[in-house]
Amino acid sequence: MTETYETPPITHGEPITDRKSVFQGHSATIVTVGQVRSVLAKIKENRKIANAKHNIYAYRIYEKDKNSFIQDCDDDGEREAGKILMLLLETVDARNVIVVVTRWFGGINLGSDRYRHIKNAAK
Repeated sequence: MTETYETPPITHGEPITDRKSVFQGHSATIVTVGQVRSVLAKIKENRKIANAKHNIYAYRIYEKDKNSFIQDCDDDGEREAGKILMLLLETVDARNVIVVVTRWFGGINLGSDRYRHIKNAAK
């Protein structure tokens, strides 16, 4: 039996454009891993986002009773990008949040500038 979760409200940031690549951040408050899946599915209902080259994400859920976190990240093919998002969430001690950064590749390699844009889109 598949469990369903109410999808929390999702905030969409302003797009950042550099050399024809576009980065956009999305975030939501979550308290379960099921909501992570729900948020990712809801975001990808937008065909433009679903067809993007990368949908990178990281999440942290704080379990107060255990004083610990459930957390994970995914690069979606953008090497090390998920780890960068996770480090950002850990640095600001983010709790109960998922951050997704969508990248539409514009055909021009951005080198390490792409990581700066990913972090800024996440913020």
